[in-house]
Amino acid sequence: MSLQEWLANGWLRPHKTDLQELRGLLAIVDRDIADAHTSGLSVDWRFGIAYNAALKLCTMMLYATGFRPENALAHYRTLFSIEYTLGTNHREDAIYLDACRNKRNTVEYDNVGAASQAEVEELLDFVIALRKEVLSRLVVQYPELGQKV
Repeated sequence: MSLQEWLANGWLRPHKTDLQELRGLLAIVDRDIADAHTSGLSVDWRFGIAYNAALKLCTMMLYATGFRPENALAHYRTLFSIEYTLGTNHREDAIYLDACRNKRNTVEYDNVGAASQAEVEELLDFVIALRKEVLSRLVVQYPELGQKV
């Protein structure tokens, strides 16, 4: 599969991003990383916030590539798009993030206490590394955007 095939399947639609949009998404990422470190919040909530930061980083890459997900399964598609926007070596990362998506849904809608402190720390470490990679990739692949984000 490829993002072009996703587009043909109706899973994506074309999207033209700009510097302001990417800066806004990065600001959300940075806010969420800071907030997820806040000890006064529940572990479940901190997990959800860290997940949101990861989702926004995947969104940045998808937007830079020229696409956005259709509404159905938008989070799922955005997470799995990193296999195409960052490379096939990120397939396991997409699977990990999808497991985080499921856990986030559980703590958001179904059950209290499903996330652990260790899971929050693991996800935050992942997000911080992903942030660094996304910004590096933007500079290399989309210099007109990445140099200024």
